Order: sequence, then structure tokens, then C-alpha cells
Amino acid sequence: MRITQGTFSYLPDLTDEEIAAQVQYIIDQGWSIMIEYTDNPHPRHTYWDMWGLPLFDIKDPAAVMQELNECRKAYPNHYIRISGYNRQQGYQTTMISFICNRPKEEPGFELVRTEWADRQQKYQLKPYAIDKPKGQRYKS
Repeated sequence: MRITQGTFSYLPDLTDEEIAAQVQYIIDQGWSIMIEYTDNPHPRHTYWDMWGLPLFDIKDPAAVMQELNECRKAYPNHYIRISGYNRQQGYQTTMISFICNRPKEEPGFELVRTEWADRQQKYQLKPYAIDKPKGQRYKS
């Protein structure tokens, strides 16, 4: 099951050239860039682990691509995304976010139904990936 989160998620995976073009767009807007990764892609898990510090005032997309490739080397079977933050209003707002690395296999989610009081049904999404401990979820 292909995870769809953020901008471009319904398109085929972006090539490195397309990612660099999006990074250039983020730079041109004056936004800060952050690279994040996770092995738990639950839609409500919005705070992924940060790869280094946010890239403030960066001017060259090649520097971001180098950091992205270092993150890919360290976590080849994780989801990795790039986000652009607008801090110009005095607070950070995510202006763009897109996945730029995926595990080879994406197991998807289980829909868990729970019986509740008064015949209510409650549903929750549970990623199959969290059946294994953190760091061992997407080993190939």
C-alpha cells in the first residue's frame, strides 16, 4: 500500500532532479528546509525524526541534496521527507512537504474495529510496520 502524505503523493516518486527543482523553489520563496525520517508513517504521526538541524538561509539546492543522500544512506528503508517552513510571519508554517524516499515494501495499515457502549463502533488505523520494534520495521 503506497503511503500518500504531503504534496505530490499521488504522483510517481520524484527523481533527484525533480526533488532539486522543488528545493530550489523552497529556497526562492525564502523558506527554511528540514529533512525528516520515520519508520512509522501513521497519518497522525506528524513529528518525524529530524535529520540534523533545519537548513536556514541555505542558497544552494546541492547542499540539501547532499544532506538528503546522507539521510538515505543512513536510513535506506525509511520514509524521508523534505519540508519547507515559512518563518516570515513570526511562526513556522509548513508550506510544502513531500516524501522523497520510501521503503522497498510498504505494508500498509490495518483497520481495527472496536465494539463500544450503546452498540457504537470505533475504528482506528494501525500500521503493520509497528508490529516490529523501531529500527527493524523495514529491513530488506
